[in-house]
Amino acid sequence: MRQIFCGKGRTMDLCRKLKNIVVIILCSSSTLMMCVTCTETDHQPNIVLIMADDLGIGDIGCYGNTTIRTPNIDRLAKEGVMLTHHIAAAPLCTPSRASFMTGRYPIRSGMDNGYRVRVLMFTGCSGGLPKNEITFAKILQKHGYSTGIIGKWHLGVNCETRNDYCHHPLSHGFDYFYGTPFTNAKDCKPGKQSVIFPEFQAIVYLAAEVIFAGLLMLLVLKWTGYICVGWKCIVWFAVFYFLLLGSWHSVFGFLRHWNCLVMRDHHVVQQPSNPETLSTRMTKEALEFIERNQKRPFLLFMSFLHVHTPFFTTKTFVGKSNHGSYGDNVEEMDWHVGQIVNSINNLGLANKTLIYFASDHGGSRDSVGINGEIEGGWNGIYRGKKGHAGWEGGIRVPGIFRWPGHLPSGRKIDEPTSLMDIYPTIIDLAGASLPQDRVIDGRNLMQLLKGDLERSAHEFLFHYCGNALSAVRWHPKGSDAVWKAHLFTPRSEADSGYHMDIDGCHDEAVSHHNPPLLFDLLKDPSEANPLSPVTEPLFHEIHDQIRRGVEQHRETLTSVPLQFSWNNVLWKPWLQPCCGSFPFCGCSEDNIESSKSQEPGK
Repeated sequence: MRQIFCGKGRTMDLCRKLKNIVVIILCSSSTLMMCVTCTETDHQPNIVLIMADDLGIGDIGCYGNTTIRTPNIDRLAKEGVMLTHHIAAAPLCTPSRASFMTGRYPIRSGMDNGYRVRVLMFTGCSGGLPKNEITFAKILQKHGYSTGIIGKWHLGVNCETRNDYCHHPLSHGFDYFYGTPFTNAKDCKPGKQSVIFPEFQAIVYLAAEVIFAGLLMLLVLKWTGYICVGWKCIVWFAVFYFLLLGSWHSVFGFLRHWNCLVMRDHHVVQQPSNPETLSTRMTKEALEFIERNQKRPFLLFMSFLHVHTPFFTTKTFVGKSNHGSYGDNVEEMDWHVGQIVNSINNLGLANKTLIYFASDHGGSRDSVGINGEIEGGWNGIYRGKKGHAGWEGGIRVPGIFRWPGHLPSGRKIDEPTSLMDIYPTIIDLAGASLPQDRVIDGRNLMQLLKGDLERSAHEFLFHYCGNALSAVRWHPKGSDAVWKAHLFTPRSEADSGYHMDIDGCHDEAVSHHNPPLLFDLLKDPSEANPLSPVTEPLFHEIHDQIRRGVEQHRETLTSVPLQFSWNNVLWKPWLQPCCGSFPFCGCSEDNIESSKSQEPGK
């Protein structure tokens, strides 16, 4: 064959021509493939997700606040689209963030069991976002995105050993992590009472010390055969009492070291954390992530510690707001948002970057500052707060999108949407497909944001308190109405004598309603006037439709392991992330001084 086509004379000329044609075809195909790849990459926008912690929807200027200055967040709303009916899937940090990351109600992943513990309380516990959950980061990572999370995680670290990292961000699709695997808590501020079961600690101290000291004393006396009488028994008892007292207090004393830490990827770089500089270092890390990934598509999840108590506000912002320490912290957070947005603009990435701003749930009103001021957010006209299952104040959150050249500016949307909707929205923008082996509860928002659709894709939204269905939102097809039925409500709001910082979801913590309380959110967004068959002619028909929606929804649920079972939430020393020698964990990264150049307000 080679001789026929590559012989001498004309045959050789023909061979050369054929070779040239083949080369041209191959080169053209290669160029075409490269162009296709480039075009696909160009069509993959950068995604920047900014999430505040415990921020009330009424704390931002564009949502009606006139006493706190938030010019940078307000600018995002002016240049983009603002959602006014944006809903979190849970009124607490861990379950809400789990649903945000997966596009699924937290009950589907076992990330809220509804009893005493409803958030992760230790970095050294075995609970967390299950390994089989598919986050949006994991999908975007497989489609060429560089993925990073800066700030708060609060979805677990380890399962069985200190270094298995089964719940860690790097095991859930992120290439880079800098921040705290836990949260900002009172334990992180010297002099503050521990946040771990504070209402029970005094009782537990006394009961445990008396019982165990007595038992230990009896065991030792039995083992030694020594029989004590009179004052000798008192001395023995006192010795064991103070030994146990010291050990118990040392455990809670170590919480600041064990829970309040900073990690870079898998490595603990500061323990305990220095919260006075942490927010500044986080923003510095975010800006560096954007700069080093500006040539390729990237996903950045900026997860602020602001405005969760206790507040660590730099001197530049202390006393600057008209709303005490809380307002100061909000205004500082707004400055950090501005730094991120300015970086994107200055690098010429504005038209290539979708920016989204939200809060994980509603504001808290429980903490009181040293001057008696409320250290919590304002949820505007909405009833309830953080931890209140069902009521709008605990779950209605800000939602702002900016993407110049792709989304309209100054647009407001009043249709029901959810934090879970971010999942299918950004997966579609990345050119990827949703997982087909599980139920995804979020809905793609792009057509709604662009104005191509006027109605939300959600007919029903279900509001859980742990694993108990608390309320249902129904937006009937072909109607502007939004009905909401409460199966139960927190007892603490109705009974001033019954108070818990985080309300329970069962038994004496709630008041059940039969029939469920019904509200017309279009006319009564504050949920102040429950409807009746007298005031609403369609009362029974509405309840019937909601009941059918609940039945269909429950058919999609399957039993999964509870991540907040007592076994999963209890602290386990062998799971505790630690730098140095356990239990005396301690280290400090070297870049604290370098971060001073980024001091807020400078």
